Amino acid sequence: MKPHTFAICAYKDSPYLESCIRSIKTQSVESDVILCTSTPSTYISGLTDQYGIPLFIRHEKSSIRDDWNFAYYMADATFVTIAHQDDLYQKDYVKNLLNCYERYPDMTLFTGGYVVVKKDRLAAFEPVEFIKRILRLPLRLRFLSHLSWVKKSVLLFGNSICCPACAYNKEQLGEPLFTSPYHFALDWDTLYELSKRPGRFICVEKPILYYRVHEEAATKAAIEDNSRIKEETEMFKKMWPGPVVKVLMHFYRKAYHEYE
Repeated sequence: MKPHTFAICAYKDSPYLESCIRSIKTQSVESDVILCTSTPSTYISGLTDQYGIPLFIRHEKSSIRDDWNFAYYMADATFVTIAHQDDLYQKDYVKNLLNCYERYPDMTLFTGGYVVVKKDRLAAFEPVEFIKRILRLPLRLRFLSHLSWVKKSVLLFGNSICCPACAYNKEQLGEPLFTSPYHFALDWDTLYELSKRPGRFICVEKPILYYRVHEEAATKAAIEDNSRIKEETEMFKKMWPGPVVKVLMHFYRKAYHEYE
């Protein structure tokens, strides 16, 4: 089993897919790469041929949870990063991951900070990302980051962990990884469940990912059809009493402007 695999999830013909592939193929420490899709096309297969990436096709209806589980299943590695086709990975992503794993062999989750990209430009300052950085502060206490309450603490006021920045320890977590019924809050709910299990969450608090925000993003669609509001409210209800949930959602909804 290899130490790490990027499992790229491709959906339809994203104009950002090739940039994502390039950021992965130019890592300072080489990693295995596969590409998985439930929407095969000549565009996707052409890119995998061009960059020498194994292509795996899931022949069922597209579903974020099922597509992610398929990509996770197809990756034969200790750690798996479910790479989102719109995002870019900093060149030392794998290097940072493996360094952390060498120091903390009980690490079940690796993650880090990110920089927002809007209209192909790096955002100078994003209030939401800054707040999430503050919420992730408990994970800086690495000698405590194996404790369930420390791991849960970074999820109590919203999901402060950037999903595409995450690498999951497949050897320790097994499969399937994603069992949540949610669509938008799938990653938040998954992290909440993982926080209850043995293992350490390690966060490198510096940008390891360039996170793209654009009109076609799934997050944007979830805001417009109100599924984000519904699912995030249900997530808060798992952790807080009703009156507190109302207050949290009042402020949390302000983060939606990040996608405008």
